[in-house]
Amino acid sequence: MSDTEARISIEDNLDAAIFFGAGDANFKYLVDTCDAEVIARGADILIRGEKDAVNRAGKLIKSVLEIVKSEKELTISDIEYIHELLRRGKNVNWQAIASGTVLTTTRGKAIKAKTLGQKRYLRAMLENDIVFAIGPAGTGKTYLAVVMAVRALRNREVNRIVLVRPAVEAGEKLGFLPGDFIEKVNPYLRPLYDGLFDILGVDVAQRYMEKNIIEVAPLAFMRGRTLNDAFIILDEAQNTTSQQMKMFLTRLGFGSKAVITGDITQVDLPRDDFSGLIEIQGILKGIPGISFQYLTLHDVVRHPLVQRIIDAYEKFESSAEGKSSLKEG
Repeated sequence: MSDTEARISIEDNLDAAIFFGAGDANFKYLVDTCDAEVIARGADILIRGEKDAVNRAGKLIKSVLEIVKSEKELTISDIEYIHELLRRGKNVNWQAIASGTVLTTTRGKAIKAKTLGQKRYLRAMLENDIVFAIGPAGTGKTYLAVVMAVRALRNREVNRIVLVRPAVEAGEKLGFLPGDFIEKVNPYLRPLYDGLFDILGVDVAQRYMEKNIIEVAPLAFMRGRTLNDAFIILDEAQNTTSQQMKMFLTRLGFGSKAVITGDITQVDLPRDDFSGLIEIQGILKGIPGISFQYLTLHDVVRHPLVQRIIDAYEKFESSAEGKSSLKEG
């Protein structure tokens, strides 16, 4: 089959700089991604190879340029996501993905939806009082929930934020950890602190926590409470029992929202305990005001290898060898 050649020009110098990235990192990743030959000549991109390969590469590069023009920024994760959509035969409309800036951090970072799944998740949090976000690591489940909680606080839709996590990790016992109870559970709450510090800055987040505007607490502290005018996030909810999930959901008071996040493939509960997050999907399905959002490996926005690692594990666990290994474990 004879080779075909195509040319794509980048007219704006700023767009070209963003497209290529620091040290040409974005462009190098694009070159490795395409199965056609891709060459840069100034602000022109030349694509050579078999017709189908050239067409695929051209579609990818044009879609990536749409991101650059729309967002004025580009990451390797963006390229990876667009490439995956095209590989699955999806039409890419970046305007349909991007939802505008949801929140700007204290450092001026604009937070936006990066995938279609994330956009649906953000919309669900705006439209429902209880949202369940279920999916693998790196999909932004917890981070975007914290973003929406801070947004609600800034807009005075709520008076406080309550971040909750079960103190269960890989079968470890709290009694073996040093310190008093608060010191024992702090390591389990670290991911929530990290999200707050990134969005609000350390000083503001700590000041809010001192004033109890933001509370970070283990799930055990929720029993017997009613939370009004609050945005409540339950993280790592796959590690709640059925009773704990019911207890948490019935804490919701007037003017409050709750977001429950978790990965049902990563349950660390003892074998005799059934995950409340798995069970609740059947109990609450179809109730108005409650939304279940399912994020997948295609919504992973961490290092591109994270998506590939999750994909590899899913393939292994669905194989005969993987099922045998899981059964023995």
